[in-house]
Amino acid sequence: MAKPLLQVRHLVKYFPIKKGVFRRTVGWVKAVDDVSFDVYEGETLGLVGESGCGKTTTALTILRLEEPTKGQVIFDGKDITKLKRRDMRKMRKGMQIIFQDPYSSLDPRMKVKDIIAEGMLSHNMLNGHERYKRVGELLERVGIPPKYMDRFPHEFSGGQRQRVGIARALALEPKIIMCDEAVSALDVSIRSQIINLLKDLQNEFKLTYLFIAHDLSVIKYISDRVAVMYLGKIVEIADKKSLFDEPLHPYTQALISAVPVPNPDYKKKRIVLQGDVPSPADPPKGCRFHPRCFKAMDICSNVEPKLVEVKPGHFVACHLYDSKE
Repeated sequence: MAKPLLQVRHLVKYFPIKKGVFRRTVGWVKAVDDVSFDVYEGETLGLVGESGCGKTTTALTILRLEEPTKGQVIFDGKDITKLKRRDMRKMRKGMQIIFQDPYSSLDPRMKVKDIIAEGMLSHNMLNGHERYKRVGELLERVGIPPKYMDRFPHEFSGGQRQRVGIARALALEPKIIMCDEAVSALDVSIRSQIINLLKDLQNEFKLTYLFIAHDLSVIKYISDRVAVMYLGKIVEIADKKSLFDEPLHPYTQALISAVPVPNPDYKKKRIVLQGDVPSPADPPKGCRFHPRCFKAMDICSNVEPKLVEVKPGHFVACHLYDSKE
């Protein structure tokens, strides 16, 4: 396989918990805790997990919109965690993000043409006339008539706003785009249009995606490989066929068992997890999933499992597979 475009190594992001008059730090929210994975050029890596597991924080930390606590993020051969502000600003041309909320991610005081052109202006790409010509081309490509570029965000529907967000992400000709729950806030009827648009744009512009979602049906459709996240940790990574046909981690098995099957005669065995997701401020010792795991062993409550390759390209962090290391 080709060299990864993005390499994430032991990424950690903790947020301080402050209390009292003097705002002393009394603990840490371990939002992302020792996460490692690769994203290869031209592929879509799906990142899936329950709400609050650290998916969005992972994407923001990779982009350094949140500064990492520890770890490496190697993009296009450079460790961007060590770059100074000016160098990081240049690097961001190649790394863009489509935010979850198409309402709050667009400045309501700016016209659409200025929202899309803002990045080009910041990076001195093209002159004024050429910039707005490029804006028109991008709008047309994402399915919005260029004549609407003088409108404000509130004059568009939610799906149209997300198309504007996609056009903005494309404006700087990036190599990789983080799609942070890019379709979860949209009507079901619009989701398929946006997902197919993203797939078409990927083929046309040779894009690489890190696609974050909690909807496994969307992940299965758009992804080449899938990483499963639980409480700040990656618990399984595999190509989508292997993951959906033969999930190895008990958490992945439970997630996939909850996906509806479009056949009323097929009775699917559902794995119902007990209890709630623990707090990332006080994660369980050992395997973080063991308090809810239906296959938990004594070792799970004391020793944290490592992410190991148990089959070619199939990685899992579970003591059930320790003998296969």
